[in-house]
Amino acid sequence: MNAADALRLHGSLAPRPRSVVCLLMLFLVLNVVANIAAPSAFADEIRPALLEIEERPGGWVDLAWKVPIVQGAPEDMTPVLPDWLVPVGSGSGRPVSGSWIEYRTYRGGDQPLTGAAIRIEGLNALPTDVLVRISLQDGAEHSAILRSGNDTFVIPEQPTRIELAVSYWQMGTIHILEGFDHLLFLLTLLLIVVGLWPLLKTVTAFTLAHSLTLALATLGIVNIPPAPTEAVISLSIMLLAVEVVRKAGGVTTLSERFPWLIAFTFGLVHGLGFAGALSEIGVPENDVPLALLMFNLGVETGQVMFVIAVSLLLSGLHRIHGRTGHMVARATPYAIGGIAALWTLERVHSFL
Repeated sequence: MNAADALRLHGSLAPRPRSVVCLLMLFLVLNVVANIAAPSAFADEIRPALLEIEERPGGWVDLAWKVPIVQGAPEDMTPVLPDWLVPVGSGSGRPVSGSWIEYRTYRGGDQPLTGAAIRIEGLNALPTDVLVRISLQDGAEHSAILRSGNDTFVIPEQPTRIELAVSYWQMGTIHILEGFDHLLFLLTLLLIVVGLWPLLKTVTAFTLAHSLTLALATLGIVNIPPAPTEAVISLSIMLLAVEVVRKAGGVTTLSERFPWLIAFTFGLVHGLGFAGALSEIGVPENDVPLALLMFNLGVETGQVMFVIAVSLLLSGLHRIHGRTGHMVARATPYAIGGIAALWTLERVHSFL
C-alpha cells in the first residue's frame, strides 16, 4: 500500500473507534502532561545559540556569543577557538531578550582563520542548535548550524551553502517532530477532516499560511511578541479539540465544513511561531531566501511524515474495536483540550 492509498483510507476509517490509534494519541498527550512543568520545551519558538566571528585587518578577530538563558542561567556551552588566538582583555557580557550575549576580541597575528576549527564545548549534551557565522577580512562569509553530534566547524577556503541548506532543512524537520503544539494541532485536524481531497486542501492551506507569516516575520515586516503568539497557538488546539467533541456528538461544525479555512487562519499564527527560530538567530541577508526555503521544506517533511504515519496506522488497525478503544477515543479530545487550556492560561499569565 502506498501513501496515497493510506491517506484515501483515512476518510472511511476515521469515524470508527480504534483502541491502538487512540492509545497512541493518548500517549502523545501523556507525554505533554509529563512535561507540563517545563512548557517551554514544547513552545513553537526555537531558541538556538549564535556565534559570530569577524576577522579584521591587522590580525584582529571579534567574537559575539549569544546563548539562551534556561531556568535563570545561560546554557552550559562555550566556544573553543584555535590556540593561536590570544584574548585581549576580559570581554563583556549582558542579558538581552532571554539570552546572554558576550563580546570578546582576540589577536591572531598573521595566521588566517581559513582552515581553523571552531568547536562548541558542551553542545553534545544539549538539544540546542548553534548558528555559526564567520566573516573573513577578504569579504568571504561562511555559515553553518551545529548541534549535538556535530559540534565542530572547520572554516573552508571557499564558501559553501550545501551544508547550510541541509542544516536549515534538519532544523525545520526536527522542530515540527519535536513540537507537541504542532503535532496536537495536526492531530485534531486529522480527527475532523474526512477524505483524501479535503485532507490535501487542509494541509496545503496550513502550509501556505505558515509559509506566508514565516517569511513576513523573518523579513521584519511583521513583528509580534512570541508570548501572545504562543498563547494563540495553544488556544487554536483547544478550539479544535472542542470541534472534535461537537463532531462526535453529531453536530456539523465550521471546521468540518471548511477545514481548509480553519487551517489557513490558525496556520498564520503557527507561522509566527516557526519564525521564532530564524528571527532569534538573525539570518544574514544573503542567507534569508535559502533559510526560508529549506526551513519550510523541513517543516513540510516532518508534517507529511506525521500525517502519513497516522494515516497508515488508521488503515492498518481499522478492524480493531472494543469498549476500551471507544472510551479512549471519546476521552482523547477532552485530554488534548484540557492540556491546551492549561497552556493557554499559563502563556497568557506570562505576558500579563
